[in-house]
Amino acid sequence: MNSGIPFLNIPATPDGAGVSEVTPAEGLRAVLDNLDALVYVSDFETHELLYMNAYGRRIWGSIDGKKCWEVLQNNASPCDFCTNHLLIDSEGSPSAPHIWEFQNRLDKRWYQCRDQAIPWLDGRLVRLEIATDITERKEMELALKEAHEKARAAALQDDLTGLHNRRAFFELGNQLLKQSRRNGSPLAIIMFDLDHFKQINDNHGHEAGDEVLRHIGRVLETNVREADIAARIGGEEFAILLADADAIQASEMAERLLSLMRKTPVRYQDVCIRPTASFGISALRPEEINLENLLARADNAMYESKALGRGRVRTKP
Repeated sequence: MNSGIPFLNIPATPDGAGVSEVTPAEGLRAVLDNLDALVYVSDFETHELLYMNAYGRRIWGSIDGKKCWEVLQNNASPCDFCTNHLLIDSEGSPSAPHIWEFQNRLDKRWYQCRDQAIPWLDGRLVRLEIATDITERKEMELALKEAHEKARAAALQDDLTGLHNRRAFFELGNQLLKQSRRNGSPLAIIMFDLDHFKQINDNHGHEAGDEVLRHIGRVLETNVREADIAARIGGEEFAILLADADAIQASEMAERLLSLMRKTPVRYQDVCIRPTASFGISALRPEEINLENLLARADNAMYESKALGRGRVRTKP
């Protein structure tokens, strides 16, 4: 078996007793070929593969003087993620090993790679890589990360409507407020509370009330921009934070939402429910640095709407 490295191809020398003496080169080859990891050496400039251990040859086949990117990635040109430039210093001398994790594009397995530039027997610089398959561990890590992300998403989502919940509204809203302050862009808020919601629950049951809340959630998801933040912040209370919008634009959206509520009744069993809401609008002031003041003014405007007969929009700039 040809290893591809001259010092690993030295034949065994019989001793006087007729027993083959194992040379250091053969011992090293045996060690490398029994490693449960890929070991390969390639020319630093030409990328020609000079050596690959048995583990690598079982997976990627014979090297036959091919380039590393031909064998390992089945590419037609050098890999765009090649780490060679990280393995030498500004003077072109070998630097510290580079350790990284990578999913092979050919076999889709995950590897932890230890790459290092070393001098070869003839003085040229070569790349030595030891790559250990970490697919099982990586898949567990990715699954755990996905589970954490889903758990966090669930913690920030209102189960009934699918909108953001109060916690998410303040987390995301404060980020949006900081961005607005940094860019000098306007920011407005819409708050609304469903009118006579208790009567819906009392007259038709809580399931009917839940269906109304789900309907409002769908209305908001369909009509609110992706850049805005829509949330259910209380029982039947909702808020929308509008990026790059002033009080006039927020009022126009509120009127549109109120019109949609009136035009799209909720059908629950044999009942037709036509929900309305009282809206309050406010816009960010130059001196404001937190979301609470903006929300409080919109809340006051919303209660003015209720006091004036409900089903309307009021603004407190």
